[in-house]
Amino acid sequence: MTTVTAPPVADRPAHRDPNVLRWLGAYASSMIGDNVFFLALSWAAVRAGSPAEAGIVVSVSALPRAVLMLGGGVVADRLGPRRVVIGSDTVRCVAVLAVAALLYLARPGLWPLAALALLFGAVDAVFVPAVGALPARITARDQLTRVQGMRGLANRFASVVGAPLGGLGIAAGGAAAAFGLAGALIAISVPLLVSVRIRGLSDTGTTSPDAVAAEVRDAEATAAEAVATVPLGPPPPKAPETARRTGADAWHDLRAGLAYIRRHRVLGPLVLAIALGDLGFVGPLNIGLTLLADQRGWGASGMGWVLAGFGVGAGAASMLLAVRGRLPRAGLVTGGACVAGAVAVGALGQASALPAAVGIALLIGLLAGLSGALCGALLQTQGDPAYLGRVTSVASLVSLGIAPLSMPFAAAAIGAWGTGAVYAVSAAVCGLGGVVVLAFPALRRVELPR
Repeated sequence: MTTVTAPPVADRPAHRDPNVLRWLGAYASSMIGDNVFFLALSWAAVRAGSPAEAGIVVSVSALPRAVLMLGGGVVADRLGPRRVVIGSDTVRCVAVLAVAALLYLARPGLWPLAALALLFGAVDAVFVPAVGALPARITARDQLTRVQGMRGLANRFASVVGAPLGGLGIAAGGAAAAFGLAGALIAISVPLLVSVRIRGLSDTGTTSPDAVAAEVRDAEATAAEAVATVPLGPPPPKAPETARRTGADAWHDLRAGLAYIRRHRVLGPLVLAIALGDLGFVGPLNIGLTLLADQRGWGASGMGWVLAGFGVGAGAASMLLAVRGRLPRAGLVTGGACVAGAVAVGALGQASALPAAVGIALLIGLLAGLSGALCGALLQTQGDPAYLGRVTSVASLVSLGIAPLSMPFAAAAIGAWGTGAVYAVSAAVCGLGGVVVLAFPALRRVELPR
């Protein structure tokens, strides 16, 4: 297959690179479509069944996402992230439009909605690792921090725009119209992704037969050897993209990826810190916030203001990184932001006045957005492109697969011990992630590329 590569564009800033902007447009369109989709799914499920049944339908996508996420990283590294993202968005678009047509023609009940949610979860298991691995293939390494900031802004924009668009779709034509709108937005991403070019790497990742055989025999040894020489600064990529490899065993690939992360002096503790931060963060900022607003008497509008404060803070952090493109002493800043953000999470659980809660939420968003974007940039710059799909899948497993399943337990704990105690425990777990960053010298001293 012909390799599609971008022409040399040395030192071109990511925000002025048409290739990166095409990717960003595709990503933003897909994320807006996702937001419209989940709103339409919630609305259709509530109209078709009981509240308990609707809750099951909305949350069922987390199960295949959790089970298949690690395998999705192997698929992204084997087939190439660009190809996987294109295929994932195509499948999601077709599935959503099919359900939209079904809802327009009939009243099929909950089963098609549950099947669609399961399919979305399964596709997300390969989509998320591929999305995480793609930026390193389309821009220079010294632009990856800026790309993470741009990606964060796209996420904020999608969350702000997606819900009103979904509401307009439902008001205009019910759930069928909203699903149709979601499918159309996801469809926009496909031609944009097709036009995205890969910088100097084969989009299919094919290598010579001799190289394939050697890589299959020595995958784990190569990972260990590469990690043994990792400097404190960001290492240059040393291996070609390990995409489709004839006869390679997927389980062996997964083990090689896990060994690469475990033995890497930066990625190993970084992935652990990300997992702890996400595990402590998801409960309080989702079901916990709903219960907190109810107990404090803030109501739905008050909860909306708290979420808006969080969104503004996270957007400001993304804007900072998108404009600056780099922060010095990235490891130290990441650890400090994690610890300070954990203190703010604990303070939110003690807030009684709504203005104070909004201010704290803004601070949480700023610190969490900063640490999250820096963690993403460090994953991108420290990870060998050959392993980025698997690295992303492991880093995303807790936040997108396991943590959502913990929300019923968080709600039960709040019912038993109150919001203050549960927020304090969650803050301690988040803070432990920051301690991990600061405790490992290689991670604490790591710098982003200039």
